[in-house]
Amino acid sequence: MFGKKTASEKPGAKQKDDKAKAPKAGNPTKARRGTLLILAAFLMGSGFIRVGIGAESAMAQSDETAPETPSNSAPECITQAGVLSMLDELNARASKLDEREALLGNRQAAIDMAESQLTKQIEEMQVAEAELARTVEIADRGATDDVARLVTLYENMKPKQAVPLFETMAPEFAAGFLAQMEPASAAAIMAGLTPDTAYTISVMMAGRNAQAQK
Repeated sequence: MFGKKTASEKPGAKQKDDKAKAPKAGNPTKARRGTLLILAAFLMGSGFIRVGIGAESAMAQSDETAPETPSNSAPECITQAGVLSMLDELNARASKLDEREALLGNRQAAIDMAESQLTKQIEEMQVAEAELARTVEIADRGATDDVARLVTLYENMKPKQAVPLFETMAPEFAAGFLAQMEPASAAAIMAGLTPDTAYTISVMMAGRNAQAQK
């Protein structure tokens, strides 16, 4: 028994068992393809990353170098020189307005002064007119009083004494006195006058009455 080899101890069988126990080696072609795929994936990923970084950098540079588009807001379009020019223009306009305002103020002051002087002159004229009217009234009253006293005096005179006075008196004055005298006294004086004098005085008295009726 010990001297014979069993079937399991045959060399061929042992090699089969070793092959069965040893792990099967992979296909070298498939392994090579997998490695290439992994490397390709890494390379593609690296390329995408580089492309992305380059694009981002290019976009950033384009944003930095691209000219700013003008906006609709006015302050961004106005330069410093333009602002200074506008300020100068506004100051010039303000100066002109100040000059006009000062000129208008001077004119208004002159107008106010002229109005004040005119008002003062009008008041003085009114005072003078009132004084003149008072003086005329006093004179008229005095003249009326004097005429009334003369009329009374002529009425109290005898016709023989009064007739010579009326003959030498101006016809208009004689007519005025006779018009204010009592009818009886006036008739007695008229009877003593010459016909020419009496006629002239009568015409004067008739003319006064006619004017008074108008």
